[in-house]
Amino acid sequence: MKSFQLRRHVSGAVLGSLCLIIAGCGGSDSNDESNTPAIAAPTATLLSSRAEYVSGGNALVDINLPAVPAGTAAPALKVVLNDADVSSAFKADPANPGHMIGLVSGLKDGDNNLTATYGGSPAALKLTNYPIVGPMFSGPRITPFICQTATLALPDGTRLQGQPNDPTCSAPTNVQYAYRSSANTFKPLPDPKALPADLATITKASGETVPYIVRVETMTIDRGISQITMLFDPSKDSDPSPTARPRNWNGRLVYGHGTGCVGGWYIQGGAWGYNPLNDTWLSRGYAVASNTLNHPTNSCNAVLSGEAATMTKEYFIERYGVPAFTMTVGTSGGAYSSLQLADAFPGLFDGVFVDATFPDALAIAMSGMDAHLLSNYFLGGSGSAATFTSAQQAAVSGYANPLTLVANGNQMGRTDPVPGRSAPTFPGVGNYAPAVWNAAVPTALRYNPTGASPNFAGARPTVFDASVNIYGKARNPLDPSGASSYALRPYDNVGVQYGLSALNAGAITPTQFLDLNESVGGFDTDANPVPARSVGNAGAMQRAYQAGLMLSGSGGLASLPIMDTTAIYSEDTSNYHMQWEHFAVRERLIQANGNADNQVMWRGGPSTAPISTGNALAISTFEQWMEKIVADKAAGSAIEKVLRNKPAAAVDGCFDPSLKFIAEKQTLGVNDSTCNTLFPSYTMPRYQAGGPLAANVFKCQLKPVSAADYKVTFSGPELARLNAIFPSGTCDWTKPGVGQTRVVTWPSVGPSAANRIFDVTAQQ
Repeated sequence: MKSFQLRRHVSGAVLGSLCLIIAGCGGSDSNDESNTPAIAAPTATLLSSRAEYVSGGNALVDINLPAVPAGTAAPALKVVLNDADVSSAFKADPANPGHMIGLVSGLKDGDNNLTATYGGSPAALKLTNYPIVGPMFSGPRITPFICQTATLALPDGTRLQGQPNDPTCSAPTNVQYAYRSSANTFKPLPDPKALPADLATITKASGETVPYIVRVETMTIDRGISQITMLFDPSKDSDPSPTARPRNWNGRLVYGHGTGCVGGWYIQGGAWGYNPLNDTWLSRGYAVASNTLNHPTNSCNAVLSGEAATMTKEYFIERYGVPAFTMTVGTSGGAYSSLQLADAFPGLFDGVFVDATFPDALAIAMSGMDAHLLSNYFLGGSGSAATFTSAQQAAVSGYANPLTLVANGNQMGRTDPVPGRSAPTFPGVGNYAPAVWNAAVPTALRYNPTGASPNFAGARPTVFDASVNIYGKARNPLDPSGASSYALRPYDNVGVQYGLSALNAGAITPTQFLDLNESVGGFDTDANPVPARSVGNAGAMQRAYQAGLMLSGSGGLASLPIMDTTAIYSEDTSNYHMQWEHFAVRERLIQANGNADNQVMWRGGPSTAPISTGNALAISTFEQWMEKIVADKAAGSAIEKVLRNKPAAAVDGCFDPSLKFIAEKQTLGVNDSTCNTLFPSYTMPRYQAGGPLAANVFKCQLKPVSAADYKVTFSGPELARLNAIFPSGTCDWTKPGVGQTRVVTWPSVGPSAANRIFDVTAQQ
């Protein structure tokens, strides 16, 4: 699984044909050299990235030298970058006979041409380079942006930089060493040649016992802070390179993503979401990497996260060589980050191992907005709302009870830019929290439309505005000056019949159904509740699909092994990690690819911790799956190799209280199977309104109101009222959503022109 390898060469046959046509290619009409055996063209392969996405002025290139005919002297390899001879950068690859590998430096920003000649016709690569500070494809830099190189702590307790002094948040690369102590903690190792008495050891798969010492390399990439860790033996290892790898590294890479999303805007990140100094993976011999922009609590923007991961992995390959495979891991927000990046940027990762899964940040935000509308209605004190019992509220919402409904409704706070707003609450649920900010962002830079001195020009703290380069923007209609803008919103509930399933099941009356849908309302651009239903922006919806902000499942995930685990179960509390979100991922895979055979789902298990320390059986099962795929050199597509190499243990199931594994296909439900009795799983408002479990429709297509669609009989006045509530019609869930489309893999919103889906700078 050598991700990012692109084979681009110009064959000698093609050049030879051109020489027959174009005068002056050299040679003569004589046949003096007709008996000289020809040397085939070499093959040039870019190892470190895609050719259109090179960063930092460097590229790791492999040259496969062709066989030299018997009796012919081996020629010299000549490699030219633009007009500069870079042949000296290439050395024999000790792991790959017949190949030369070289880190080519000095690429200019923009297009570069590299040619490799070995006695015959040349091979050629066109490489498009971007600055290491970005951007490549995430669009114009978001502003404001707070540098935090002076905040993030290194293993020895120092900071990456004493004081940020670069507007791009750059800092010098730092290398430190840490060791695992006999007390099972990591400690700084100032001198890797002076080994401490409490140094722990690791026994490798070969049986060799080695010191548990870790090389920690920290650098700034794409305005984020990246860190790479791996085992390092100071008595035997030289400075790492693609041809001199640390001997205790197993050749595999784990890429970690942090949790959360709330507050994930306008900062570089002063803390890791997924700490690369990670015993779970380092003790197994893996290298671990992450970037602070891969922590949604720092940056809740999946396209920017994809760019940061792309550039960080490129740096890793240029420094250490191509890993046998790269596994992406994460919990909660890290789970949806892993899934979204693996899908939108195929080749970046080779396997997905996630816990406490959501499909994407939008699944939380959109279901939260629906739930918040219902919470506001049920707790608003109206006479019609008072007729709903707790059981009826649960039936309408899909959640187990009103407490969980309100808790999930509070998650729309990440879409609300107005500070200090209150909302109806419920005993046992924390207060509604809109406009959550990281303390590093000065108050003067924050959006605030209220108070004596409103600040409409401030940055808006929402999941939509964090990705404004994808959603697009418009003038803020609530700003009296008309000078400020807001990110266009995809949320739409026109035609949504809340409580439809409860009505058809006889759980609520027609009057309650009509009262609810007449009163539920929507939100304006500042998330203020309004009487009218919300109308989403069609362009924003389509681009969210194209960019993978709404997980598709049709990109890289179609051919990767996926292990989905969870130990968070409390469907009847204030928890908002719902099991339906796991099944929404599965449904999207099925919709996109016809099946989800490459996804394995486990519920419960021997650990309540996230996968950073988690389920050892799940880890070993997934490792076995990945290793078998890597070892499979037989013919077949990527998905064929994924499926035929599934270990026997890689089947759906759950764990009972005694930690016995129960092999059972995992389904959404309550008490209808052994696992659903142990782990009952509820739904969400839009599913109870007839929407898909995949939860991937922003805006439904509409159809005329028809009495035949209901299992109850409406009176004439009730039917007239129904038509008045839904003058444009009701949702036709048998059709795709408005603007719904597959992900555009490797999407760009600038500056790259490759796979460009949008240019926010063109908006007025």
